[in-house]
Amino acid sequence: MRIKLSSIPIADYDKALKFYTQVLGFVKKRDIPLGHGARWLTVVSTDEPDGTELLLEPNASYPAMKSLKESLVKDGVPYTAFQVEDVQAEYARLRKLGVEFTMEPTDMGMSKVAVLDDTCGNLIQIYQVTGG
Repeated sequence: MRIKLSSIPIADYDKALKFYTQVLGFVKKRDIPLGHGARWLTVVSTDEPDGTELLLEPNASYPAMKSLKESLVKDGVPYTAFQVEDVQAEYARLRKLGVEFTMEPTDMGMSKVAVLDDTCGNLIQIYQVTGG
């Protein structure tokens, strides 16, 4: 069993694609029209183009998802996490691009983490493994 696909709830394909590619630095992997404006839209890491795909899934207005997202943001809980080599450097790079953070880089013992707003209603944690 392998993890090859994960998803993140979004409301607007183009807005999400712009943020996840032009700001976070992922690249578009698939953009398949499904009819009636729906798309199968995924992004991947430039470091792992054949790795796990992140599906930009337009289910943000589904009542249960909307409630979940609002609760997670209210409680400051990230929807997902992305590993980076250097949290401090990535934090500085993203801040220059106007990304808002709800948590600055913080040492958590075995890792250093920061939490950002993805402009799509989700909090995203970036983390750097610092210990064994």
